[in-house]
Amino acid sequence: SEAAELLGLMHYMEGLRLLTAVELVAPTSDENVTVTDTELSGVPVRLYLPRRAPGGLRRAVLYFHGGGWCLGDAGMHAYDLMSRRISNELDAVVVSVNYRLAPPHHFPAQFEDVYSVTKFFLQSKVLSQYGVDPARVCVAGDSAGGNLAAAVAQQLSEDPEAKTKLRAQVLIYPALQALDLDLPPPARDNAHKPLLPRALMVRFWSEYLSAEPALRAAMAANRHLPPEAAALLPLVNWSRWLPADMRGAHTY
Repeated sequence: SEAAELLGLMHYMEGLRLLTAVELVAPTSDENVTVTDTELSGVPVRLYLPRRAPGGLRRAVLYFHGGGWCLGDAGMHAYDLMSRRISNELDAVVVSVNYRLAPPHHFPAQFEDVYSVTKFFLQSKVLSQYGVDPARVCVAGDSAGGNLAAAVAQQLSEDPEAKTKLRAQVLIYPALQALDLDLPPPARDNAHKPLLPRALMVRFWSEYLSAEPALRAAMAANRHLPPEAAALLPLVNWSRWLPADMRGAHTY
């Protein structure tokens, strides 16, 4: 991807998306779950419906995939397999959302897509259509999807139009802050290791927020916050929760 970008052949993220494309599988139903690609509120989703006769109203999970807001797809083999298992084992309706990706779509497009789908799904008529219990709906996501799930849960709690509230949020290694990109060990110890080196995480964040290369350089140097934002930094001082032997010589 780096070589292709340097040669002007394609954007860095387009190169990485070729890996995503290899992992895509068709929406194929099986003996346990009916799988279809459709749209909710104008946003593409992959829908998983249990095939067994319902014993009452079902649970529902709205899932947002990871990939640094730039990669990923609900149709990737791993996400498809996980959604099938959740749907079958929990007897749950699963809505796996294919939100817009950066680039070319930057913040807040990704959030707007997942929020639109969630708010649409939580309408009484839609819940009734799928036989879902309004008291047992959750949002979930991994990595960047965990970020989106947390943001959706927070926004819904403050939305006066949202009559149905979420039961839970399930955040799997979520990306929850970008104020400090030079965190103490063990983050520093893993800065140059696969599968997510620090440089790639910086690239994900910067591409998500802006097409401006200067932002990426500033984030890589951890100098992307203006002085007036300094009051926010104590809110992400994770070192106070780390054992002393893991803090090393890090000075926050």
